[in-house]
Amino acid sequence: MKKLFFFILFTGFLFSAKSQSVAQIKKILDTTSNPVGYVKYVLKKKFYLDSIIVYSTAQFLGKADSLAYHGKTGKVYGPFKKDNILVKILMKAPNTFYHINHILIDTAVFDKNFAEFLADTIMSKIRSGTTTFAAQAGIYSADYASAAKGGDMGWFIKGVMLPQLDKEMVKHKKGEMFKVWSGSGLHIVSIVDNPKEDTGYALLLRVIL
Repeated sequence: MKKLFFFILFTGFLFSAKSQSVAQIKKILDTTSNPVGYVKYVLKKKFYLDSIIVYSTAQFLGKADSLAYHGKTGKVYGPFKKDNILVKILMKAPNTFYHINHILIDTAVFDKNFAEFLADTIMSKIRSGTTTFAAQAGIYSADYASAAKGGDMGWFIKGVMLPQLDKEMVKHKKGEMFKVWSGSGLHIVSIVDNPKEDTGYALLLRVIL
């Protein structure tokens, strides 16, 4: 019964489905109210439904999460270079994102007592205005990727950072600076912004051409 319903729904496409160009397929996928039915019963192509998590807006893991964040709901993208695939963003949902700066003092280089002293000295200088967080990150942070950006970690969701950082950052407000120990060393953390809601999840339809 279901197959008959879709047959009737897409009867206008049946005669030309095999000869449709990629541009024509994209146009139909962009406008149809039932993209899954169109792909399954008219195009008869393989497809996948993928739930995507956007972990960070500063650095994407690949095409999927970048497209999930930047793409428009209902829009079809592709085919991508070397990938004979079309992707339609079916829906998006929000998640809570955090924004911090940090300096990692490597205890493989400094012992714990000196790391504490160094962290207190750095924080004191920053608070007094004699230096900036970015300048100190460039000098002392063992996290070279963020140090090159002045310690900026960008926007990310809870669960991406080390558990110790995740636990402490939610206790503090914008402008606050504090220390956190982890297995990687001693972190000086500054809360850059208050948490915000942004695109955190997306449901994608991938069509194999």
